Amino acid sequence: MYLIVFMTYATRESKIFTTKLLVFFNVFIYGAIIVLTYQLTKNDELRLKIVGWICAVFSVSVFAAPLSIMRHVIKTKSVEFMPFPLSFFLTVCAVMWFFYGILSKDMYIATPNILGFTFGIAQMILYAIYRKRKQQVLPDITLIDLKDINIDMKAVVVEIIQENAADEKENKQEEVDGVNEKKDGDNNQEIAITTSNVREN
Repeated sequence: MYLIVFMTYATRESKIFTTKLLVFFNVFIYGAIIVLTYQLTKNDELRLKIVGWICAVFSVSVFAAPLSIMRHVIKTKSVEFMPFPLSFFLTVCAVMWFFYGILSKDMYIATPNILGFTFGIAQMILYAIYRKRKQQVLPDITLIDLKDINIDMKAVVVEIIQENAADEKENKQEEVDGVNEKKDGDNNQEIAITTSNVREN
């Protein structure tokens, strides 16, 4: 469900990147786990341990994913992007799976959920600290604001065009002045030569 919503509203680049990740993990990584465990291990008990620890690593990755959101909350002092129900039910889910792993004596299930419980508690503590400081990190932009921005951009463009036109006019004037100075210099030189010739004659 999460992936469907994400793929619906994500940008084209994000969709391509997510599709590559899905194919990589669900085809290549999954296939590599199956092939390697069957080829390199002949003992079923050892094979079970290897796959169990691999699953535990992926479970820890799932629970560690919200760490980026927690860092964002601490940086912005806002819980806008960390809703309390998600943190609460993450913690409850981790506790349930932890007790299931303990009662069934399956450490590959119980161990990752210790971290899940820890991260869930940490998220709820952060929510309790910053819930009263909730601020709007991404302000709403109304149509009036967009019109003002559009007007400001037009003014900036007009100003840039006027500055460029003034610079071009100034450069052309400098070129004209340079040509005139050169002509005056040539004329003065010709007059001087003519005067010297007349005096010699």
